[in-house]
Amino acid sequence: MELRFFNTLERRQMEFKALDSLSAKMYTCGPTVYNFAHIGNFRAYVFEDILRRTLEFFGYSVTQVMNLTDVDDKTIRDSRKEGLPLREFTARYKQAFFEDIKLLKIEPAEVYPAATDHIPEMIALIQTLMDKGFAYQAQDKCIYFSIDKCKDYGKLARIDRENQRDGVRISTDEYAKDAVGDFALWKAWDEADGDVFWDSPWGKGRPGWHIECSAMSMKYLGESFDIHTGGVDNMFPHHEDEIAQSESATGKKWVNYWLHCEHLMVDGTKMSKSLGNFYTLRDLQSKGWSGREIRWVLVGAHYRKKLNFTLDALAQARETLAKFDSLFDRLRAVDAPGDGSEVKELTAAAGENFASAMADDLNIAPALAAAFDLMRGANRLMDEKKLSASGAQAILAAFRSFDRIIACFEVDAVRESAAIPEEVTALAEARAEARKAKNFAESDRLRDELGKLGYAVKDIPGGSWELKKL
Repeated sequence: MELRFFNTLERRQMEFKALDSLSAKMYTCGPTVYNFAHIGNFRAYVFEDILRRTLEFFGYSVTQVMNLTDVDDKTIRDSRKEGLPLREFTARYKQAFFEDIKLLKIEPAEVYPAATDHIPEMIALIQTLMDKGFAYQAQDKCIYFSIDKCKDYGKLARIDRENQRDGVRISTDEYAKDAVGDFALWKAWDEADGDVFWDSPWGKGRPGWHIECSAMSMKYLGESFDIHTGGVDNMFPHHEDEIAQSESATGKKWVNYWLHCEHLMVDGTKMSKSLGNFYTLRDLQSKGWSGREIRWVLVGAHYRKKLNFTLDALAQARETLAKFDSLFDRLRAVDAPGDGSEVKELTAAAGENFASAMADDLNIAPALAAAFDLMRGANRLMDEKKLSASGAQAILAAFRSFDRIIACFEVDAVRESAAIPEEVTALAEARAEARKAKNFAESDRLRDELGKLGYAVKDIPGGSWELKKL
């Protein structure tokens, strides 16, 4: 099956062909480790995980590199505020990041290079750009890349070069997208940097943000590789500047496929602490949400569409995953004889639809629809007493295949809920209906009945609930 991705560089969907047969090399923009990553960050990281898993699903071995930016304006600023050495300060957030990706079942990259461990490689790359005439040292002692020397600068973001402002040089790590001028490769030390600096041929200082990714990606993936990903907000200037400095240094095409994911919104607006809709994973965990529920919401929209994240969506995720959990429990209990032929058409159609959807630029909606179709078909066969144990195992195997990419189903997990008696579940459902009808006296009575049977019911935002044994 042909695997196709929307290549931002070409502005069209293209067949994916790796430089090295079935070995795909991928660079993904990682966190700046000055604070806990928020769910907007994890929208990108989950998209990149889906991409990685899809490549593996279609037979590619993947070498993924994700950088850790542990030196920039923010890390220096906040480490000095706390009175901590930079390395000690960033270590806390590196550890938190790895805990978070484990919670979300994001497959680990092969390499997580930290910027501070690769300063020599960055200095060498800057020196190459100096030697080739693409970079220069200005009066402020910083080293800048001259975009006028790069003839196709702007090809990724489709910038109109004629409307660029002349004579603008930016030495900070981050700047407004309309500030398009020569950008810093090496920042000369100043008092705000404190004790954070390295010696270089141009004086003490530190690298600019963009040069980190070029130097580290080429060290581990080579001067040309297959895929570079990130959020749309990184397209310009970050990715544009990466291309310019990398290709100017090597004279080769740096990356063949660029994939960018859209923004995450919360309750229909931009995430903001002032609006109270700014969430880290720890914030959501403290509200009782699990990693797979959060992942299910983050997985649910196509990566090139905006994703609206809500607590109601998490509640719906809990209900949906509970239905799949119940299905898997039912399937494991099937013990009827038979050769499984009754499910061959059902599983084949679901598998084909799932694979073709993911091959079509990670088209997640029809892929998930294939999983729901398989769930409905399996439940129908069980309700009609037409499913054999062999057929049930074939359906479970299909869901395991889907979960190689989705990583939310937990097909083989043993759940306490599987042992909850039907009468207890019926009481909980009746209580939910009573609450919905605002019959709170009846709701309280049913809650007490559940308590007498040894179960507690917990209400979840959005109208859902869960049972726990006391």
